[in-house]
Amino acid sequence: MVPARYNTIVERKKVSSLKIGFFDSGLGGITVLSEALRRLPNENFVYMADTLHVPYGTKTPQEVLGYVKASVQTILKEDIKALVIACNTATSIAVAELRKEYKFPIIGMEPAVKPAVEMNRANGKRVLVLATPLTLKQSGYAALVSRVDDHGSVDSLPLPELVQYCEQLNFDQAELFNYFNHKLSSFNLDIYGTVVLGCTHYPFYKEILRELLPSHIQLIDGSHGTVKRLKQVLSERNLLASPVKVGQPQEGHVTFLCTSQDETYVHKMERALEIYAEHEKIYF
Repeated sequence: MVPARYNTIVERKKVSSLKIGFFDSGLGGITVLSEALRRLPNENFVYMADTLHVPYGTKTPQEVLGYVKASVQTILKEDIKALVIACNTATSIAVAELRKEYKFPIIGMEPAVKPAVEMNRANGKRVLVLATPLTLKQSGYAALVSRVDDHGSVDSLPLPELVQYCEQLNFDQAELFNYFNHKLSSFNLDIYGTVVLGCTHYPFYKEILRELLPSHIQLIDGSHGTVKRLKQVLSERNLLASPVKVGQPQEGHVTFLCTSQDETYVHKMERALEIYAEHEKIYF
């Protein structure tokens, strides 16, 4: 049975005309949006980046909470039926507060530590989580690791600079190889079986990491699980858009917004989606 608050939405507008909102501090959430476009081809989306305050990973929790709340107020003007906080840092700080304030579905993200640990149970390898400093400092992250890591096999490494590389759409292979080699120099990679990309910006560098890391290491991020959960919640609440019929306009449209209202950055988001979607074609 659909809750009454959702009936109000559905009666006011057709479900197919309502959008799914995506929010991140910058370009990172595009890696999750790309997965959603692939798995929910009949939906329309609005993606908002908080370009006035990116990156979040080096801000205080109080600052991030205020930024997220203000941005969500803007997204609400776009007639959304659900919201994805496509940022691990913002999720850890703001998702509980947002769910208290709003009744529509809000899907958050957390580093994919649980599936990574499960992948390594048989081989005894360790897990390395790459994330922003703020995500790694949050009590929610510590609780997550404590809950799923029975054997103390999870290590963490903050990579704050990688967000800035992504925001600049910097994919210079030599520069990135030097960066990763420096950051990983103190780790014996032979003992790791899985590397978790615990910031949505980081999957832009999967291709470089695959070349750099030993071949036995698997890369995992939270995009698949997040979109799977989004689809499940929309289905449970009868909010999934129906497939378009022949002759009708195609869905899958994305509206890009940013808090700085910078048209140049909007074009950068469009370009980032193209780049990431092209990279992902290699692996499907």
